[in-house]
Amino acid sequence: MFKPNHNVERVEVLTQPEQRRRRSVEEKLAIVRETFEPGATVSGVARRHQVNANQVFAWRKLYQDGSLSAVSAGEQVVPASDLAEAMKQIRELQRLLGKKIDCALTIAAGGRPLKTVCEVLGVSRSNLAVKSKRPAGWVDRRKTPVLDDMPLVTELLELVADLPAYGYRRAWALLRRSREALGQPRVNAKRVYRVMRRHGLLLERRPRHAPSTRRHDGKVAVDRSNVRWCSDGFEFRCDDSAPLRVVFALDCCDREAMSWAATTGGYTGDMVLDVMLQAVENRFAGALKADSEIEWLSDNGSCYIADETMTFSREIGLKPVTTPVRSPQSNGMAESFVKTMKRDYVAWMPKPDARTALQNLAIAFDHYNESHPHSALKYRSPREFRQQANSPT
Repeated sequence: MFKPNHNVERVEVLTQPEQRRRRSVEEKLAIVRETFEPGATVSGVARRHQVNANQVFAWRKLYQDGSLSAVSAGEQVVPASDLAEAMKQIRELQRLLGKKIDCALTIAAGGRPLKTVCEVLGVSRSNLAVKSKRPAGWVDRRKTPVLDDMPLVTELLELVADLPAYGYRRAWALLRRSREALGQPRVNAKRVYRVMRRHGLLLERRPRHAPSTRRHDGKVAVDRSNVRWCSDGFEFRCDDSAPLRVVFALDCCDREAMSWAATTGGYTGDMVLDVMLQAVENRFAGALKADSEIEWLSDNGSCYIADETMTFSREIGLKPVTTPVRSPQSNGMAESFVKTMKRDYVAWMPKPDARTALQNLAIAFDHYNESHPHSALKYRSPREFRQQANSPT
């Protein structure tokens, strides 16, 4: 047999269309004050008075802003937009009339009490007291002194005179290196930027290229030298239209160009073999084999994937690793080095013929290893970075 449950909630049955109840300001104030009583909750008070809890929260906000009190007292309530516009006009008048602290000093000098002046204008009493006791000839010594930029401009022009592709960061790195060698204090990079901008020494901004739609989640860089080397090639034409093709090997940690080879012909496997062997000899004091296995990262060019190249690389302690097809991002460090060489060196060096270009290219590789500031190396050159990494201190 069905037994009714005595814990049944009361349900109100509507027999006619419900009418919206209009509550007076006094009722709203009474409900809001009831929510501030100890132990009371907004939801409980709302259920007790059969009001939506969101409505009670809105009344509490109006009560805290003073709107409900103003309505009950018969005062005019100003819209929020009008109040914001009035505050904007007040700030503009304060700007035109001067700072409030200056107005307070003028009023206090006329004999008004400091406490009253500070309370009316809303300024700090201690600040006003300190400023009122300062002599008429007081000068704020905390301001940054005006520095003469011309010595710094002259120094920067001497450092980057032959390096027109260097921006303010690399100019600052050269300046830091020069001053460290002379025992002089460093110059902040932000000041170098301000000085170069003021005197028109900054580079023109290059147009942004559309981002690549290919996704590359790998990481080419490594934390230690002689763990991974990368290799690639680039070519350019001399003024007499003779082509010059270059193959190089780069360490993926310290970014040093360990070896390179150039020719006016095509890329061949013999060039890659020479670059491999020369890199091993340079890194391991003339040894013909690396002390431990080193990854050799390259693309899928025929000179890299030839059987003779693969076999020779393993004999001298290199492990050949090729990038996925049509994925230059996987060998991004070598691609970035190509861009650096073409932008900072090849574009500016004299190259009337292949012989002259080859001589200047050797100078360019030496300058890159010895002096070129690299952003990934905290704007140290590759060999400078290696010296610091190998130093005991």
